Amino acid sequence: MSIVVTTPTGHVGSRVVRLLLQAGVRPRVLVRDPARLDEATRARVDVRRGDLTDAGFVREAVAGAGTVFWVDPTPHTTADPVETSLRTAAPLVETARAGDVRRVVFLSSIGAEKRHGVGHIDALAGIEEQLDATGADVLHLRCAYFFTNLLFDLEGLSRGVLTTAFDPGHPMPWVDPRDIGDVVAARLLSDAWQGRVVQAVHGPEDLTFDQVAQILTDALGYPVRLDPVSDDATRDALRAAGLPPSAVEGIVGMTSGSRDLVPEQPRDLLTTTPTRLSGWAHAQLRPLLER
Repeated sequence: MSIVVTTPTGHVGSRVVRLLLQAGVRPRVLVRDPARLDEATRARVDVRRGDLTDAGFVREAVAGAGTVFWVDPTPHTTADPVETSLRTAAPLVETARAGDVRRVVFLSSIGAEKRHGVGHIDALAGIEEQLDATGADVLHLRCAYFFTNLLFDLEGLSRGVLTTAFDPGHPMPWVDPRDIGDVVAARLLSDAWQGRVVQAVHGPEDLTFDQVAQILTDALGYPVRLDPVSDDATRDALRAAGLPPSAVEGIVGMTSGSRDLVPEQPRDLLTTTPTRLSGWAHAQLRPLLER
């Protein structure tokens, strides 16, 4: 069984690689800097060193693979993020269309079902559509809001402030990337699915940001207050940080376009994963802030 894993050092990819190794599979990992893999992992995987934005590298690295796990590596801060994401995925799409890749598991996002109007998530919708047209077996995992997004503002949380441009009272699904990795690995190892499949990964519960602030208060051991900000205030802050206009709108659009979102897939046995934010915050976030 030949399985390619992109972004193998990320929150999701690292979990996928570990589970594949424990299942007896030697995955082919595409990584810019092999030194970011721990020594034990590096010795057990097929390392292909290169940049996912290098079309030639991607074509060569995925050609002949039975299955590819594709994660878009494009930072939200990139100029023209939607165009960059689509261009980066193009070599995979071409290889799948040519029949050199049989199956693709794609890390997408809730909001991609809207197809347009959700900022940088529009790129994931575009990649979904392009992969669907290849004739390969394709699984789109539409994932909820990552717990690890809270790590982007450790400074604010250390001061007891949780800042968000989301509607504070609107419930949305939250998920631990480790649980996403579990779902990805199970799907990569299974031959039971074919054609086009969409599966949401919702996490165990829908939470408002008001509820998240209370959960963090309990888990961290000090008060965390919510600081809602407007889209315009977010734009001003991103511009002040030097981000180009397209990146600013890509980030703001993900928030504004998700405010009325009702995920296409309901919460059920297949879409619900176990890890609760309270446990993750106590085990993962609290030690980081205590340091």
